[in-house]
Amino acid sequence: MRFATFSTPSSAPRPGLVKNGRVHPLPFPDMRAVIEAGTEEAERSASPAPIPIAQVTFHAPLRPATLRDAYAFEQHVRTANQNRGREVPAEWYKFPVFYYTNPNSIFGPNDAIPHPPYTSALDYELEIAVVIGKAGMNLTPETAAEHIFGYTIFNDWSARDVQREEMKVGLGPAKGKDFASSLGPYLVTPDEFSDRATGRPGVYDLPMLARVNGVELSRGNLKDIFWSFGEIIARASQSSMLYPGDVIGSGTVGSGCLLELTKTKGPWLKIGDVIELEVEGIGILRNVIAGE
Repeated sequence: MRFATFSTPSSAPRPGLVKNGRVHPLPFPDMRAVIEAGTEEAERSASPAPIPIAQVTFHAPLRPATLRDAYAFEQHVRTANQNRGREVPAEWYKFPVFYYTNPNSIFGPNDAIPHPPYTSALDYELEIAVVIGKAGMNLTPETAAEHIFGYTIFNDWSARDVQREEMKVGLGPAKGKDFASSLGPYLVTPDEFSDRATGRPGVYDLPMLARVNGVELSRGNLKDIFWSFGEIIARASQSSMLYPGDVIGSGTVGSGCLLELTKTKGPWLKIGDVIELEVEGIGILRNVIAGE
């Protein structure tokens, strides 16, 4: 199934079920309530009077309860470390790592992203995120995948110059990341990808690409992830309860950011740039960089 949060000129944002180019409004206050109700209940309660997609505005699918981002694509990790003049730390191969970012600075499709005044090295990051569908703690990779409600596109915007200084301290990133995260346009349940299964928990054959001002710069695939989503979720759940509405990003796919493509030199994103992240089977997440 394919879910979205949408609005019309006469209605506030609300959740909907997307089918055949139309949006069926759902009688829930927000997407987290849809997740807690489950897909069967959502389908039963969908309005029989759908609205054509051309008549709606899409927003971020949900406001995350928590927002974690992993670091799980080996190509990106290797390149990022080579740019710093070092090898991949041995610990990276021992367990999947992640950091917490700001769940209160969420943007959706077609939103303008304010350019932070404190950075001159604004970057995009091409990622996929999972949304947790049911609570769980101390999960295995196999059982963890059963806790995934759906997948969406994730742009983990980064202020690279600030991030670089923060990471030298050994704690962070913080202000290099917390100003914006984009999610959308849809939240797609795993059954939609059944013909693209890889045999690894939570991982599918999903091509990913990024364009800046219409020019393709990045291309990758979720199937190339080193740590599966099952392994990432299992790690996050160790002695810590995961809840419906928690969001966990994959980390940047190989070649999926300007940091890699320009070997940390730039040029970086500027005001007026249009960034499109596309994942086959999910859609296109488009944003424009705006002034402060």
